[in-house]
Amino acid sequence: MTGDATYEDGGEKPLFLKAMDGEGLEVISSLSQDSVFPVTEMVWKRRERRFAILLNRFRWEDKLAAERRGRPFERVQALLAFDDVHGVSTQGVDRSDKDTVLSLLAVTFEPGEDGTGRVILTLAGDGAIALDVECLDATLKDVTRPYVAPSRKAPQHP
Repeated sequence: MTGDATYEDGGEKPLFLKAMDGEGLEVISSLSQDSVFPVTEMVWKRRERRFAILLNRFRWEDKLAAERRGRPFERVQALLAFDDVHGVSTQGVDRSDKDTVLSLLAVTFEPGEDGTGRVILTLAGDGAIALDVECLDATLKDVTRPYVAPSRKAPQHP
């Protein structure tokens, strides 16, 4: 009999996850929480119906191992992508300021009719990105080797 996967099961391997329902998206949301990215690293390719962000993702799956070994926490660059996107809107995001760095707090899905819905990417500072989707099709893929988190600390929430 097999059990559910744990963070530790990921070990040193890069993540490559796909979500096609709300439950799967919760996993992607938890692993991408506290990711940071420059406003210039998000793109919507309208013709391809694809929205993507290159994140600097905190490696939550490695946090306990780093604490046990007394080594610095890590981040990794990861691509968070959504397919079948037919509309994108933002709130509280100034795309004209190229130096803006955004922090991702959560990714949620609000289902609509017949599989359609809206993906909400909630950002720190009351910002949000809404994706109108034909169906939920999300991926999170690590694309670089892990590196020492510049702060050397794990994100904390009150």
